[in-house]
Amino acid sequence: MDAYFETTIESFDSTRIWYRRMGSGAPTLMLCDGVGCDGYVWKYLIPFFEGRYRLIHWNYRGHGRSGPPADPDRLGIEECAQDLLAVMDHAGVVEPAVLLGHSMGVQVILEFVHRWPERVRALIPVTGSYGKAVDHVHDADWVKKLFPLIQKVGVRFGRQLQPLLRELFRSELAFWYARKFEINEALIKREDFFPYLEHLSRMDPVIFLKTLEGAARHTAESYLPEIRVPTLIVAGTHDRFTPYWISQRMHTLIPGSELLTLPLGSHTAPIELPELVNLRIERFLRELENKK
Repeated sequence: MDAYFETTIESFDSTRIWYRRMGSGAPTLMLCDGVGCDGYVWKYLIPFFEGRYRLIHWNYRGHGRSGPPADPDRLGIEECAQDLLAVMDHAGVVEPAVLLGHSMGVQVILEFVHRWPERVRALIPVTGSYGKAVDHVHDADWVKKLFPLIQKVGVRFGRQLQPLLRELFRSELAFWYARKFEINEALIKREDFFPYLEHLSRMDPVIFLKTLEGAARHTAESYLPEIRVPTLIVAGTHDRFTPYWISQRMHTLIPGSELLTLPLGSHTAPIELPELVNLRIERFLRELENKK
C-alpha cells in the first residue's frame, strides 16, 4: 500500500487546493464533498477501500485546508470542477478515474464528466442533486424563495456574526436540530456527524453562502442523457435535503445507470448505513473491472 501523502497545490486561478492520497490500486477513486464539508462523510468508506484502490480526497476552495479564491465570486460548481482537474493532474491520475460525489459533490462530478468525459471511468453520485440544489430542500418552495434574502443578509453581516455562529454550530442544540429535522437519529452516531458541525463552525459564512449560491444556480439536467460511463446512484428514502425523487429522476435521465435505494437513509447515508453502501459500491467496482 502506498504511504499516506498530502499536499497543497495551485489551481487554475492560483487558489490553493489541498488534497490527500491514500492506498493503492486501480482505478483511482476521487472523493468530492458536499458544501460546508471537509470529509466527514467518507469516514467508513476510506478504510474499507484503501487496501484495494488509490483514493484521493480534496477540499473545495475556502473549505477545510484549501484557501479561498482571490475573487470571492469564483466559488461555483464550474470552478470546483476545474479544481478537481488540477488535483487529478497534479496527483498523476492518467487513467480514467471513478468520481464519487456527496451532496453538492454530485453536481461537481456531473459538471466534470460533461467537460472531460475521457478522464472518467465511472460515476457514483451519493445523496445529491443534479442541479439547483436549493430548489427542492424539504420539497418546500419557501427555502428557494427565502434563500436570496438569506444570502444577501449573510454576505453582508455573516462575518460579524461568525463568533455567534461558531458557538451555535458547536453546541448540542445544533446536533439536536439536525437529529430531529435533517438526519436519521436512529442510525447516526454523534461522533460521526459532529465533525461536520465543527467544520461549519470554522468556515467563513460568506464563502459558505457564495458556494451554496453556486450550487443553487447550477444544473446538469440538460446533459445527463449524454453521460456514457457506468453510474451508480446512491439515494436515501428519508433524505430531506435531496428528496428521493430527484435521484429517481437522475436514474431515468442517465442511460444505463443503476440506483441503490437506502430505506430510512437520509442525506448522511454513508455514515448511517456504511456496510450497505460500501458493499454495493464494492460490487459496482468489481463489475467495472470485469468489463475491461
